[in-house]
Amino acid sequence: MNSPASASQDDPLADFHARNYSFDGIGKRVHVSGQGPAVIVLAEMPGISPHVARFARWVRHGGFTVYLPSLFGTDGAYPEAEAGLAVLRRACIGAEFRALAGQGASPVTFWLRALARKAMDECGGPGVGAVGMCFTGNFALSMMLEPAMLAPVLAQPSLPLDDPAALESSPDELAAVRARLEREDLTVLAYRFEGDRHCRAERFAAYRAALGPRFDGRVLPDSAANPEPPPFFKHVVGTPHSVLTAHLIDAEGEPTLRARDEVLAFLRKRLYGEPLFAAETIL
Repeated sequence: MNSPASASQDDPLADFHARNYSFDGIGKRVHVSGQGPAVIVLAEMPGISPHVARFARWVRHGGFTVYLPSLFGTDGAYPEAEAGLAVLRRACIGAEFRALAGQGASPVTFWLRALARKAMDECGGPGVGAVGMCFTGNFALSMMLEPAMLAPVLAQPSLPLDDPAALESSPDELAAVRARLEREDLTVLAYRFEGDRHCRAERFAAYRAALGPRFDGRVLPDSAANPEPPPFFKHVVGTPHSVLTAHLIDAEGEPTLRARDEVLAFLRKRLYGEPLFAAETIL
């Protein structure tokens, strides 16, 4: 499973098939690869980086069809600081995203729910999983309003940007999601680093208050983060942040690698009804 995630170069995404999906007149490119039940991997800022693609390949290798929608940035681009900051600024004022408190869920989540329905039609299985990261972290929760969605993972959910104790979802949305979680015996898996300035303890506390014991929030020590991430994460993000991608250390015994395996096991249990095979078989 070769990938340039550890090098300063772009990822051509040559092992994915680029498809165009249109729902309600809105079209987006989605990179698709694999076999098995569908998992939608939502890229963090500043887009589908080599590290995001590496994580998507791990999901694919776990026995899933990966759907990697292009929501912002340049697909496959190595995350340089200046270019990544420009992508972030454009997204914050874009009509599809609501980055500030009190604005509710981002409109793009309606499109993502439609993608989940389509992915289930294409792949079969009991339902669909989704992994949101950073800017898209809460999108995976909003997608739970779509019945096809069964397995939401929230990696360092960072919206709204201006209130560390607030959630992107409205109270009505949170109530509807909690009711479904309880009715169908589902859970939400989430991760953050202890010292993450963009996804702080107050946010996880707010999720627990809204979702109760259905929210499984896990916190990793800052010492577990890759100390030399790409420039965007080192100079713009500036804090341990991306648990499954840029700050993951791909080495045996590392807490971030264990988190990756926990995510794959969570998806496998929900979408296959069985635990993932032994972690050492993941490449």
